[in-house]
Amino acid sequence: MQASFKLAVALLVGATAGILAVQGLHAQAKPVAYTIAEIEIIDQDAFKDFSSKAGPVIQAASGKFLARGGQVTAVEGDAPKRIVLITFENVDKALAWQSSAAWKELLPLRSKGQKARTYIVEGVAN
Repeated sequence: MQASFKLAVALLVGATAGILAVQGLHAQAKPVAYTIAEIEIIDQDAFKDFSSKAGPVIQAASGKFLARGGQVTAVEGDAPKRIVLITFENVDKALAWQSSAAWKELLPLRSKGQKARTYIVEGVAN
């Protein structure tokens, strides 16, 4: 009976330690980040050229498109002409993409094809 009791206590201690470790890891996890761009196309050809190059650069930086154009419906105020919504693991990853050499190389082409307002929003931590 003593061996079973020791085993039960060991299992209980192990399970408690595991639960506390998982909770600690969740507390350390950074919330997801969303990059939102409100776009007005000013040169269709330059925009298409930029767009074809920007997608692979964003995906290489672990960004995932959630919206890329499509219909924008105003609920309050004026709707932007076009929206691009990208998700990243966290704000640090989104900022790393924004400051990457590959992205900075595309900025002159982007400014030729579009006017944009871009910002990063930190999501809600789980």
